[in-house]
Amino acid sequence: MRYLSVFCAALFCTSAAQAAGYPTMAPQDQYMMDRAAEIALAKSAAPPSIADKATVLVLTRHGYETAVEGSNGFVCAVERGWMSQYDFPQFWNPHMRGPLCYNPPAVRSILPYTIKRTELVLAGRSKPEMIAAIKDAITSHALPPLESGAMTYMMSKQQYLNDQAHNWVPHLMFYFPRAQGSTWGADLPGTPPMLNPQFQDSPEALSVIMVAVTNWSDGTSAPKME
Repeated sequence: MRYLSVFCAALFCTSAAQAAGYPTMAPQDQYMMDRAAEIALAKSAAPPSIADKATVLVLTRHGYETAVEGSNGFVCAVERGWMSQYDFPQFWNPHMRGPLCYNPPAVRSILPYTIKRTELVLAGRSKPEMIAAIKDAITSHALPPLESGAMTYMMSKQQYLNDQAHNWVPHLMFYFPRAQGSTWGADLPGTPPMLNPQFQDSPEALSVIMVAVTNWSDGTSAPKME
């Protein structure tokens, strides 16, 4: 199975996902979680050796805030559906939960985009307004350039990536300047790298390479990806 974004399994994006689209944002309450439950879900993104010492963010009505102060430079958080590509039919799906743990370079150069998009969503901005605001923030250097070595863990058995993929498979994500998938041999038969074009047509101008792993963050075996 291949992804079209962190939240979109490509096998479904042109069929069932379109039929089950979410055309508008749901009431904010539907995107919120119990604080303790969100902390636990965020930490499930990575093995305890990382997550237990990581900073943890939780979503509030005003954006993300720190719930747990960490010591290892990693940050764990739960993304919502609006971190999908802008034209994904489930962009506003209130059920979607994507736990990630960002390594220090990703904390500095990837997490700010999640925080910015989320602030724009909670401020009631439309998708065109969000795109324009992200472009302006990049041009003005209010958002940082990509830092070498940025990656995230996405190994939670409890993740809910969309209505079709559910928790899919545990995987790691590596961030690079925008390029064709052939740069990494991505999406070719028998090759592990998968190109996640979440940002391929967005102002962020990133390429995200995903590599599936064999175990969930709790150490249990994951299903084999076909």
